[in-house]
Amino acid sequence: MATKALPETMTAIAISEPGGPLVLKPESRPVPQPGPGEILIRVRAAGVNRPDVLQRQGAYPPPAGASDLPGLEVAGEVVVIGEGAGRWRIGDRVAALTAGGGYAQYVTVHEMNALPVPAGFTLTEAAAIPETFFTVWHNVFQRGGLTAGEAFLVHGGSSGIGTTAIQLAAAFGARVFTTAGSAEKCAACARLGAARAINYREEDFVRVIRDETGGEGVDVILDMVGGDYVSRNYAAAAVDGRIVQIATLGGAKAEADVARLMVKRLTHTGSTLRPRSVEFKAQIAAELEQKVWPLLGARTIAPVMDMIFPLKEAWRAHERMEEGDHIGKIVLDVA
Repeated sequence: MATKALPETMTAIAISEPGGPLVLKPESRPVPQPGPGEILIRVRAAGVNRPDVLQRQGAYPPPAGASDLPGLEVAGEVVVIGEGAGRWRIGDRVAALTAGGGYAQYVTVHEMNALPVPAGFTLTEAAAIPETFFTVWHNVFQRGGLTAGEAFLVHGGSSGIGTTAIQLAAAFGARVFTTAGSAEKCAACARLGAARAINYREEDFVRVIRDETGGEGVDVILDMVGGDYVSRNYAAAAVDGRIVQIATLGGAKAEADVARLMVKRLTHTGSTLRPRSVEFKAQIAAELEQKVWPLLGARTIAPVMDMIFPLKEAWRAHERMEEGDHIGKIVLDVA
């Protein structure tokens, strides 16, 4: 089932070759068709994420069967419903997690990897939700097991992941700490609910955490840095602490004090979301809709918006991300 007069082709942003932001080139592509259980979304906005940058650089190829186009989250309207799909109707406004293909005017996703646009949200705001909220919910609450009353540390608090993690952890009753690279970024993190934002250029986060927790440390750490942060995370963690690794911006290899891990009974785990199955992502979506979507609808929490760029200027969005000055989410306006 489809709306009338859909075009045969669309504008998409392709990666012409591995390299810098200018390798992102607009080109014409056939409009994809949904398979069984899928929907076709007319994309109105698409989120920009660090994995998009890594894919553009040639360091993060798409999983088997996924689009070669970058873009892991979108918001828009349902325009075609594939065979066997029954959750959505034509015209429904949805925000969706994709395995790729979001930098385009149309994209297909499995119906269970889409969620309703929260009440009162623009489609640009909605496009800033899926990737970070799916990632934070799975890694902080499912894998990390964060509960009310625990202490939580997220590195890179001013990033899209960081701003989401601060808000969700605080909303569910944790005491939140974060690191960021400037006074402005630290102030933004504090406004979102961080009890203490640590400027890592001026302070040692291990010492600050020890001082702030009476020497006990934090129960859960969400880390995107890796490298020498691994051993420092072990030092900052509480007994029975959980460290969840979701990126290695500071290096994929590190020396770790395994004796400290043993003595503190630490758990160091990690994950990547993009290659996981549709069914796995659907389970996260169901929990988000039940536990987090009411908070979004009430504006108790919301994505922090940094800058919006036109689709054809995706290269500028990537430059913005690589400069590292952004606070919150960078989004492409596809409309």
